[in-house]
Amino acid sequence: MNEFDYHRATSLDEARRLGAAGGAALLAGGQTLLRDLKHRRRAPASLVKISGVLPREIDLRDGGITIGAGATHAEVAVSEVVRDRLPALAGLAGHIGDPAVRHRATLGGAVVAHEVAGDYPAACLALGATVHTTGRDLAAAEFFAGPGRTALEPGEIVTAVTFPVPAKAAYVKFLNPAARYPMAGVFVALAADGRPHLAVAAVRADGAFRWLEAEAALAATFVGDALREVHMPLDGLAVDLFADATYRGRLAEVLARRAVFLANSAAPGVAVFSHGSPLQIGVER
Repeated sequence: MNEFDYHRATSLDEARRLGAAGGAALLAGGQTLLRDLKHRRRAPASLVKISGVLPREIDLRDGGITIGAGATHAEVAVSEVVRDRLPALAGLAGHIGDPAVRHRATLGGAVVAHEVAGDYPAACLALGATVHTTGRDLAAAEFFAGPGRTALEPGEIVTAVTFPVPAKAAYVKFLNPAARYPMAGVFVALAADGRPHLAVAAVRADGAFRWLEAEAALAATFVGDALREVHMPLDGLAVDLFADATYRGRLAEVLARRAVFLANSAAPGVAVFSHGSPLQIGVER
């Protein structure tokens, strides 16, 4: 790593002040930032540890679940509130990375990192989440600004995310056979007002996005077969050693139908697939 100054913030106000300094980076769980530091993709002048001052509570408020930015993926996965009211989100959190990652990485860090293959941005978009910061509240559609970028100002810190509780929801993803990160993921939700929302992760090079054509088809009837004639545009899709644009687009189409099927099932939650025989994990009530 490059050299940097290290600070451990003792309050949110101190974290904001230190984070607003030129060249500062905020450290929560560190699962993305430390990797980037080791590979010298980032070289901040100072590192501000904020995990000790971030809220970690998980509460049901006004028809939504508010999760503190300091909550780890493991805490979200086992939360009784999340498992009972939004099992798709609990399942998503419970199948990010491996146990070591899930017990260190935080919700706030995952949202701020906005990685192309990240799971949480798709959930935020499909559920119409609100991101709360030290200065304002932002709709998920306003918050995300491309891979690795958000609407945060220098020194502004994400403190919590509120997820409205939908009538139905499910998340389905297909894993990279080597690195095990998603090659494609689809989060679908039927909002309490009856409107469908469908967001796709790890498919387009500019990050998670809502697939509006699929949503329009589901508005007529919320069943997987409604998507059989809806095709993913190939422009801008991510390409790597494992998938070209055509394959990744087709993968997203198949996962979208499976996600709707799972959302309509008696046990909605999350399904994970990989190469070879389909692997279904963590389909929970």
